[in-house]
Amino acid sequence: MRYYSTNGRAPLASLRKAVVKGLAEDRGLYMPERILPVPEEIFRSKSFTEVSMAVADAFFGEDIPAGELRRIVEETLSFDCPLVEVEPGIYALELFHGPTLAFKDVGARFMARLLRHFTAGTEEIHVLVATSGDTGSAVANGFLGVEGIHVSVLYPKGKVSPIQECQFTTLGRNITALEIDGTFDDCQALVKAAFMDEELNGAMRLTSANSINVARFLPQAFYYFWACAQLGGRGNVVCSVPSGNFGNLCSALFGKRMGLPVKRFIAANNANCVFLDFLKTGEYRPRPSVQTIANAMDVGDPSNFARIWDLYGHDPDAIRADISGASYSDAQIAWTIRDCFARTGYLLDPHGACGYRALKEGLREGETGFFCETAHPAKFKDTVEGIIGKPVSIPDRLAAFMQGEKQAVGLPRDFSSFKRYLLSGAAP
Repeated sequence: MRYYSTNGRAPLASLRKAVVKGLAEDRGLYMPERILPVPEEIFRSKSFTEVSMAVADAFFGEDIPAGELRRIVEETLSFDCPLVEVEPGIYALELFHGPTLAFKDVGARFMARLLRHFTAGTEEIHVLVATSGDTGSAVANGFLGVEGIHVSVLYPKGKVSPIQECQFTTLGRNITALEIDGTFDDCQALVKAAFMDEELNGAMRLTSANSINVARFLPQAFYYFWACAQLGGRGNVVCSVPSGNFGNLCSALFGKRMGLPVKRFIAANNANCVFLDFLKTGEYRPRPSVQTIANAMDVGDPSNFARIWDLYGHDPDAIRADISGASYSDAQIAWTIRDCFARTGYLLDPHGACGYRALKEGLREGETGFFCETAHPAKFKDTVEGIIGKPVSIPDRLAAFMQGEKQAVGLPRDFSSFKRYLLSGAAP
C-alpha cells in the first residue's frame, strides 16, 4: 500500500516511511491510496482480536507478514472494549479498559509495536507527541521501555487534569514530559514545526505519535467494528463520537468505507466547535481553543479535518450526509453527567457526556445508537465528584501512577526554545 499527502505535493510513501516520518514533506497528512473492504462475516465473530485482525489485514496486510501482524494485534489488545447498555437503544462503547484508561491505548500500543517492527533497533527514533490530556499518557505508556525509541510529551501547563498529568510525568526512563506555557494548539504547532525544520531532522530521526500518524489513528477503527459485531449486525445504527483532534471519528469514517454498518455519525464537541461551525457554513475557520472540563477536546484547529476533507472529495455536502454535529458548554456537560447518573446509575466522564447527550438528542425512531465513552471518569475525579456530589473510586492501575514523582521540563511556547532544548541533548 502506498500513502499520499493530503496537500498533494509530496512523493508517495511506503507504510514504513509514513509511520517513521509521521508527516509528509509538504506538511500534509498521509492517506492510504486505497481503502479495502472487510468480509461481512467478521460481524458474526465473538472475538475482539479476530474482528481487529480482519480490519488490520485490510489496512496493513500488504506490508506486514501475517504472523507478525497477528502478534502486533494480540499484544495491542490485551483488554476488551465492551458495549454496555445505558438505557433502551443507547449503548456506551467503553474504551477505557486499557493500561491508561483511555481510548488512545489502542492506537498508541499498536503504533509502538509497528514502529518497533520497522526499526528493530537499527536506528534511534525520537517521538514527539502533543497532548491535551489522554494522548500523552497512552503514548508514554505504550512506548515505555521500548529500546531505541525516546518520547517527548508536550502538554499545556495547567490545562490537563492532575491524574492525566501523573500518567506521563512520573515515568522517566525513555519518556520526557515538556510542560509548555500555552494551549494544546501551541503544543501541536511546535510538533509540526519540528518536522519541517531541516536542522532538527538532520540531527535526529523524528516522528509523531499524535493521530496525524497513520499507525495511531487507523487502528482505532478496530473497536467500531467490534461494537457493531456486539450489536449483532442490527441495522439503523448511529454512532456518536466525542471529538477533539478528530482522529477517532476519522478512523470510524474510514471504517464506513470498509463496510462498517453505521448509518450516520455525530461529532460531539465541547465549546470548541470549529467543526460544527463548518457543518453550518461550509467554511473551515480554525481559532484559538478555549479551556473546558472536557479538556482532551480543547482543540481549535483539529489536524484530522484535513483527512476528512480529503476523504469526502472537498465536498461539504458529502460530509454533512454522513456527519452531524453538536456542541455543549461546561454547564450542559455537568448537567448531563448528573442527570444520566441519577436516572440510570451510569457514570459518564466529561467527554463521554458530550457523546451521550448528542446521541440522545439526535437519535431517531427505529435507530439504535452507541457513543464512545473515551476515558474512565476517575481520570477527572475532582470534576466528576463536584458534579454528582459523591466519591468516585480510583482503579488500582490508575492509583499506581499517582504514587510517582513529577518529572517535567517547563518551556515557553516559542519554537526557538523548543528547538534549542532538543538540540542540546537534554531530551532522552
